[in-house]
Amino acid sequence: MLNAARRDAAHAELMDGVYRHQRHIYDFTRKYYLFGRDSLIDAMALEPGSRAVEVGCGTARNLIRMARRYPEARLFGLDASQAMLETAAGAVAKAGLEGRIGLSHGYAEALDPQSFGLSEPFDDIIFSYSLSMIPDWKQALKAAQAALSPTGRIHIVDFGDLAGLPEPARKALLKWLALFHVSPRMELLGSLEQSSGKYQRFQLLSGRYAFSMSALRDAFSDPYEAVAQRSQGPEKSGLEAV
Repeated sequence: MLNAARRDAAHAELMDGVYRHQRHIYDFTRKYYLFGRDSLIDAMALEPGSRAVEVGCGTARNLIRMARRYPEARLFGLDASQAMLETAAGAVAKAGLEGRIGLSHGYAEALDPQSFGLSEPFDDIIFSYSLSMIPDWKQALKAAQAALSPTGRIHIVDFGDLAGLPEPARKALLKWLALFHVSPRMELLGSLEQSSGKYQRFQLLSGRYAFSMSALRDAFSDPYEAVAQRSQGPEKSGLEAV
């Protein structure tokens, strides 16, 4: 437990260091390569009164779009970076959505509705380009399943394996992403593809640049278990091949 706490604290410090200055230009720059976010939000079809949390909410850019797209949903954002949350709080206030969006500092691996003062589980959990940055992403997915209602859904959009890109471009992109401590979860993508027929939605973007999916909690259990069973020792993120 102590080691996990130290790991989380170290990751939070790292994220603050990465985004202390980047957060001011984050939304402007990321729109050029974080593809599929808006189409995922539009496809989620959040129910009125549903409780949805974005894990790794960053600047709250996605949460604000969700609030406007689904005015009757209850929205929450979790992030490990205090610096990012400061920017998020400012953006939420500027949009006049303080009463609609609740923010909390915390770690994906320990996601809990009680962190937001909720006594009921979440109906929807969103990972938008965050699993590729979460150190123990398998535990993050396990925590998400535990925090969902029986009919809850997990939504993910993140980098794919980039296999459809020319090899020089793929290597260059992976090296560039590594500067921001981003590691595409190719092991996860492989498991998701094997079970894609069980999901409400699964889509690969051009060149396998990214993937987007939505799945019921129980439908998501199979690929998660497959990932866990195959994981023996350090994960191969794909960056090793660069």
